[in-house]
Amino acid sequence: MRKFACWVVALFVLTSAWVLAVDRAVDKEEPKSITVAAAADLSAALKEITENYEKQTGVKVKLSFGASGALTQQIRNHAPFDVFFSADMDYPRQLISHGDAESRSLYRYAIGKLALWAPADSPLDVEHKGMNILSDPSVKKIAIANPQHAPYGRAAVAAMKHVDLYEQVSDRLVLGESISQAAQFVESGNAQVGFVAMSFAASPAMQGKGKYWEIPAAAYPPLEQGVVVIKHSRHKREALAFVEYIKTKPVADLLRRYGFTVPEQKETAQK
Repeated sequence: MRKFACWVVALFVLTSAWVLAVDRAVDKEEPKSITVAAAADLSAALKEITENYEKQTGVKVKLSFGASGALTQQIRNHAPFDVFFSADMDYPRQLISHGDAESRSLYRYAIGKLALWAPADSPLDVEHKGMNILSDPSVKKIAIANPQHAPYGRAAVAAMKHVDLYEQVSDRLVLGESISQAAQFVESGNAQVGFVAMSFAASPAMQGKGKYWEIPAAAYPPLEQGVVVIKHSRHKREALAFVEYIKTKPVADLLRRYGFTVPEQKETAQK
């Protein structure tokens, strides 16, 4: 009986060791990944940032773009995001106040810029006349992001009000669910001109496809943009590491290339 008991104990120990070894092997085999929700103005820049990050760390970064307000609502409904890049600071602060984001992780990664954009073959002289072209009779539709969900949409409304044009053109506005959709309206010809993120107008993919005028910063409230780690993230360590990477100089230089203003950064990238 004693031999049988010893045999059972030995079998249990060996089986437990085998299961633990398998679990560790699976952990090593499964690539680490995080899921990032990001404002649409980052659609070009963040793809390049994450490609560089994946090469350096091996951590896979899955991206989901949309209007900041809509993404905030998804996070409040426990969408499986680990990190949130907003086009303002207000939405991340709302998440923090509701207990949905880590307060100590909040970081202002950039200040966005607004531009008025028209297709390259448009007769509108947007580069020299700026917002004055909105009064042109040929402008039947003006695309902006929906101000209810998108900080860039609110900035566009503020800019038009700044030059006393909003009341005159408000009935010609077409609303995109995000700043990217507003740009698509102009690209497709469904609007003659649109208010877009400077990051769209300055992106390599749009070179030669359009012309733009940068809206003076004094015409709208600063588009201070924040990133935050989501409290219910199941990959918090990786999420925090990615936010630290966003603070580095190589990322700052890349964001500047896409037309963002960027605060002071760390000198070296995270390894």
